[in-house]
Amino acid sequence: MPAKSRFTRLDAFAKTVEDARIRTTSGGIVTIVSLLVILWLVLGEWVDYRRVVVLPELVVDKSRGERMEIHLNMTFPRLPCELLTLDVMDVSGEMQDGVVHGVNKVRLSSQAEGGHVLDVQALELHKQLDTKHLDPDYCGECGGAPPPPNTAKPGCCNTCDEVREAYAQKSWSFKGGENIEQCQREGYAERIAAQRKEGCRIEGVLRVNKVMGNFHIAPGRSFTDGNAHVHDTGLYIDAIRDLPPNERHTMAHEIHQLRFGPQLPDELSERWQWTDHHHTNPLDGTKQATNEPAFSFDYFIKVVSTSYLPLGWDSSPFQESQDDSSIPLGSHGISSGSIETHQYSVTSHKRSVLGGNDAEEGHKERLHAAGGIPAVFFTYDISPMKVINREARPKSFTGFLTGVCAIVGGTLTVAAAIDRGLYEGALRVKKLHSS
Repeated sequence: MPAKSRFTRLDAFAKTVEDARIRTTSGGIVTIVSLLVILWLVLGEWVDYRRVVVLPELVVDKSRGERMEIHLNMTFPRLPCELLTLDVMDVSGEMQDGVVHGVNKVRLSSQAEGGHVLDVQALELHKQLDTKHLDPDYCGECGGAPPPPNTAKPGCCNTCDEVREAYAQKSWSFKGGENIEQCQREGYAERIAAQRKEGCRIEGVLRVNKVMGNFHIAPGRSFTDGNAHVHDTGLYIDAIRDLPPNERHTMAHEIHQLRFGPQLPDELSERWQWTDHHHTNPLDGTKQATNEPAFSFDYFIKVVSTSYLPLGWDSSPFQESQDDSSIPLGSHGISSGSIETHQYSVTSHKRSVLGGNDAEEGHKERLHAAGGIPAVFFTYDISPMKVINREARPKSFTGFLTGVCAIVGGTLTVAAAIDRGLYEGALRVKKLHSS
């Protein structure tokens, strides 16, 4: 049997003779409508195929030895930069006292003068002042304290800051550096007096261990006394005594931005409504006002690691930790299009360090113990869970083709049934009229 005959017998689409077909006006209308419906449905199928959705996953965070970055920008309108100290510590025993690389102090004018920027000072670890004007053989005394090990000239205190460091190691109160030659030469007391009515904005990036810890901003240089972490608040207290009540130093502040890890791009925030900056960084725009100098603010933060994996990302998010010491500050968490950042929730508390109750707020039964220092504390804890937001397409290309075939076949089948019904109905109406 010829090959043509074998395939002819398998033809499932038997053809009809053109003379046996009947074309009607209703059939043409149904055909046009069905084609329009097919185009509309296929367009919807294409849009659904091209749509990107986010598939959230909740897994146990198995990372080890990682570090994270804290991006901070906050203003203290009634506290000068010379008195502010930023310290970081965690449960692993690591401490960053005094000044931290990557942080700027911005001097602001008083609120009465509009709070405009006066000067920007970049903080550096073990920053040394220019001592080229001194005699090469000069070796300053450390005020009776042993010289610190990180001085520019071993065994000497040639700057006021080195004397302050020596006092801090001995847990001595420094205050304004009275009778200290180096401080008198540098005009330390005059600089403090000139800044008493100023404010300060702290902005920058902290790189910390990804373990439970805290960072706080308090007046006075910090030091360790036994097992206690304390601050020399002598200048802060003296300023309170010397200034009128409306100009006294307080820990009133405004948090412009506080986030853990890199910022999500605006296009992602607009695409995923639940990842906008307000929800991922709830402390942004927070204001706390007080006229009491001896007041402390505490923020308790629960940090949740969050990964945003773009479309087509097929690498495992659980990779071994790499040495991030070579990563530029502020770039941690961004690699190959993925974003490793953190979300957090927060609860806050405020109290007077002198003790008392909250009668002014209507809670006489709420008592506060006396103790502590005026400061703003941020205590953060790391959640053991991790959220992975993975971009994906809800439908594959084969699924799209299957949907198109179903649309075409289903629409034509329904259209054929409708056309047959209209044709049969028209014949019955003609028969009724003829009879």
